[in-house]
Parts: sequence; structure tokens; C-alpha cells
Amino acid sequence: MTLREIINLDVKNAMKAKETKKRDALRLLTSAFKQIEVDERKELSDDDVIKIIQKQVKSRNDSITQYKEAGRDELAQIELDEISFYMPYLPVQMSDEELSTAISEIISKVSATSMKDMGKVMGMASKELAGKADGKRINEMVKKLL
Repeated sequence: MTLREIINLDVKNAMKAKETKKRDALRLLTSAFKQIEVDERKELSDDDVIKIIQKQVKSRNDSITQYKEAGRDELAQIELDEISFYMPYLPVQMSDEELSTAISEIISKVSATSMKDMGKVMGMASKELAGKADGKRINEMVKKLL
């Protein structure tokens, strides 16, 4: 069963259980999937689905920051709830120690010695750690280790 089929099944289950918040959040995801399929005329793989979910989570996190700055905690809470519905579909994120170890290995692979080599490290790290760590966390750890 693909990730998308699991999400569609969860939408149905949320409808049956009358969980309106979960249903609505997951429907937003499925509409994002359909939009990409129509725009790019392709069938989505599980990796594509994960990237879309990550993009949605990042968007929600940005909104939370803006809502909190504006003093709109009730709207920030809605976004937090949506993120909590999306997280079970994402791969488990790496801990800081695991991320540090992985990036250290990448730095030694590309023989990076200074901040000038950051592009090489980021390119390889983004590919190898896709889905396991957020790009922002990868960037901060690379800066710290270089």
C-alpha cells in the first residue's frame, strides 16, 4: 500500500469517526497531491508524497512564527494541529548526534576544509539526508562543523 493510499484511507476513517480537524488537514494534503499531478502530469511516488508533506509542514511552521509574532495564538494552534496530523507520514527525523555524525562523514568524503566548501557539503548532504533531516537543520550543522 502506497503512502498516498494510506492517507486516503485515513481521510475516510477520520470522516467516519467525525474527526473534522484531521479530515480537513488530510484533505488539504490530498488536494496538494492532485495539484502536483495535474501541473506536472505525473504519478506521484512515495518520495514525491513525502516531499509534498515536508513542504506543507515547513509552510505551517512559517505560518506559526508569523501568527505568534502577531499575537494570534488561536491560529498558531490550528497550524500546530495540522502539523501533528502530518507527522506520522514522514520518516523519523535524525537526532542532533546522528545528524552531526552523518555530516562529519560527508565533510570527510568531499574533503571540505573551510566555509568555501559549504556548497559541496550541502549538495551531498541534501541528497543523502533527504527526508531524514530538515534543510535548515542540515545547514546549521554544516556551518557549525566547518
